[in-house]
Amino acid sequence: MHAPVPDRPAGEPARVEVALGERSYPVLIGPGVRHRLPAEVARIGAQRVVVVSARPPEWTPDPGVPHRVVPARDGEHDKNLTTVEQLCRAFAEFGLTRTDAVVSCGGGTTTDVVGLAAGLYHRGVPVIHLPTSLLAQVDASVGGKTAVNLPEGKNLVGVYWQPRAVLCDTEHLRTLPQREWRNGYGEIARAHFIGAGDLCDRPVAEQIAASVALKARVVAADERDSGLRHILNYGHTLGHALERATDFGLRHGEAVGIGTVFAGRLAGVLGRIPADRVAEHHDVVAGYGLDTTLPGGVDHDELIRLMRRDKKATSGLSFVLDGPGGVELVTRVPEVAVRTALSGM
Repeated sequence: MHAPVPDRPAGEPARVEVALGERSYPVLIGPGVRHRLPAEVARIGAQRVVVVSARPPEWTPDPGVPHRVVPARDGEHDKNLTTVEQLCRAFAEFGLTRTDAVVSCGGGTTTDVVGLAAGLYHRGVPVIHLPTSLLAQVDASVGGKTAVNLPEGKNLVGVYWQPRAVLCDTEHLRTLPQREWRNGYGEIARAHFIGAGDLCDRPVAEQIAASVALKARVVAADERDSGLRHILNYGHTLGHALERATDFGLRHGEAVGIGTVFAGRLAGVLGRIPADRVAEHHDVVAGYGLDTTLPGGVDHDELIRLMRRDKKATSGLSFVLDGPGGVELVTRVPEVAVRTALSGM
């Protein structure tokens, strides 16, 4: 099975529409689409812009209106409320109003933090995302989930704030180190099990477009995580716990890859899927060059404690799992089953 890739005229970027009525917005994917930023700023009518960029000046596009560039730094350790306050103060110093806009230019953490700051400042100002990592292009920039971390857990403080446009410039990916490619592939690997199908051997632009198209369909059907959107968290419950347990020594996509293998194992332990489907989880993740085992020294008790703090865990340990009826949120999972699945990793 292959997820559909949007059709486009030759030479034009792929375009995916996130259909949310009056708040719908385009996601453009292809080489050089960052240069379309002035047109998108003009389309939304912004008079002034603050560009928050974790990239060097040559990779930070001019929005075409009076603007200020605020430097940022990608990484989980800056993904906190202190950074949000600093950004909001920079917006205020520049005199940003609701008729203006914010632009993010960076990886997934920059996208999350800037999105949250834009959603809070003046109770919401328009934001355009220019995701520059594979992870941010396939996941973080689309869907309107913004959040920062607390010492107690990942993504515990946030709001839903949809962007006005997303520009996924594949030229940015040329600058990525190999580990950042793996970081993005963790999200693409998990997409295999929630409707994207086998993307492993497809060109990266098609992998991005298929992942975005899948997420756009889910977000349009369930913007605020009341049901279907839970499937996007496949592999994330253990993944987020691993990030915290390793003090973010594991990158998000790397942790989600391991979490996807675990999700297959747990579904097998619970009798939801047969052994060959469990093995498929391992093989797909490994096929992207990702680790499939827990890192050494990680305590299972600590992982279970962190997973109990997951936002989905309103009724005991909860996981998004494969099953005979497809992928769904499963609540009140017995701790013994979780420990059994972990012990084999």
